[in-house]
Amino acid sequence: MPLDTHVVALRIPDGANLILGQSHFIKTVEDLYEILVTTAPQMKFGVAFNEASMERLIRFDGNDEELQEVAVENCKALAAGHCFNIVLRDGYPINVLSGIKQCQEVVRIFCATANPVQAIVAETDQGRGVLGVIDGEPPLGVEDAAGQEARRGLLRKIGYKR
Repeated sequence: MPLDTHVVALRIPDGANLILGQSHFIKTVEDLYEILVTTAPQMKFGVAFNEASMERLIRFDGNDEELQEVAVENCKALAAGHCFNIVLRDGYPINVLSGIKQCQEVVRIFCATANPVQAIVAETDQGRGVLGVIDGEPPLGVEDAAGQEARRGLLRKIGYKR
């Protein structure tokens, strides 16, 4: 059986983050919406999901029109069944990832990032699926003592550590 691979760049607007995952059921969009609004009510987001059977539509929702459009655009570019992406602002993936991972339909999370991200997509005669992601760029070196201090300071500055 022939297998082709594609590199799909996902769009992340300025000041936003993206979560890419795989799920298995049409109610994913509604469940993810509820998780996002109840976990971080100030967060703006769009969520889109590629249905893999029956009507095979891109299902979407959110509370920000621009971010919904980007989530749908990313799902179109992926064209892989049962994948979802959430594009969010005014919050971070760390605020909502635990809830998303607890969602009954969620099978896996490929990435949660603000970095440039590319999905590696496989295609057969049956369809397409996400194999993994390339998130950001390769390391340039190893953290030194000053880097450790800066990292710890940043985490305290943004309120993630005391």
